[in-house]
Amino acid sequence: MSFDGLPPLRDVIDRHELRAKKALGQNFLLDLNLTGKIARAAGDLTHATVIEVGPGPGGLTRALLAHGAKRVIAIEKDERCLAALDEISRHYPGRLQVVPGDALKTDFAQLASTGEPVRIAANLPYNVGTELLVRWLTVRQWPPFYQSMTLMFQREVAQRIVAEPGSEAYGRLGVLAGWRTQARIAFDVPPQAFTPPPKVTSSVVHVVPREEPLPADVGKLGKLTEAAFGQRRKMLRQSLKGLGGERLLESVGIDPTRRAETLSVEEFVRLANAT
Repeated sequence: MSFDGLPPLRDVIDRHELRAKKALGQNFLLDLNLTGKIARAAGDLTHATVIEVGPGPGGLTRALLAHGAKRVIAIEKDERCLAALDEISRHYPGRLQVVPGDALKTDFAQLASTGEPVRIAANLPYNVGTELLVRWLTVRQWPPFYQSMTLMFQREVAQRIVAEPGSEAYGRLGVLAGWRTQARIAFDVPPQAFTPPPKVTSSVVHVVPREEPLPADVGKLGKLTEAAFGQRRKMLRQSLKGLGGERLLESVGIDPTRRAETLSVEEFVRLANAT
């Protein structure tokens, strides 16, 4: 038995024959010290509903429950994992709700309508992590349905989320995250912590929504950043040609010869508001 009275994760994986599938972006996190560290990084969970995406055999799920999460809602696409998650559910009666299905087709705001504070915590499947984050950053209603997000990404993606203007990693993700949230890298996770080990280091990012971000239309800012960074080596007058180009830039006092990575979040918001 392990720290929570449940069988060790390796035994669970062997018993249920859960080999990680590359097609599902799976890398199972088996190090209980690390799953506990992620749960602690998510903050005080005792009054919270925690939404987890891609729990797999349930390593992080167990840590969240053991660290006092009032309730965990786990969305899992891989039907092979449901039996293992059901064992955790029985061990923590009434505290784990497993939702079989695809996170990209899930109505998270609906799931979150419990009346309790909601936090998102997940070792996200690599193949959908960025897309889910962008969706959570661009929800129409703000403040959003969640109080915080504690998420695992490949380190390169994590660096793009927290990137500052002028840096190599700064792009669309940095603008969207910087506009509406405060994001920081909490800690790194080495490849050998996973089964199978990925080829890259991972990082856990903690994201807290800003109460009152600068007012801007989500759709316009999304289009603008997509165009600007879609051709990041070009001057803005060229990359933003389809959105007004030189005329748009001059209308808000931005030099048309600048490149996307030099603009601050505030400048992107000004541009979005002028389109």
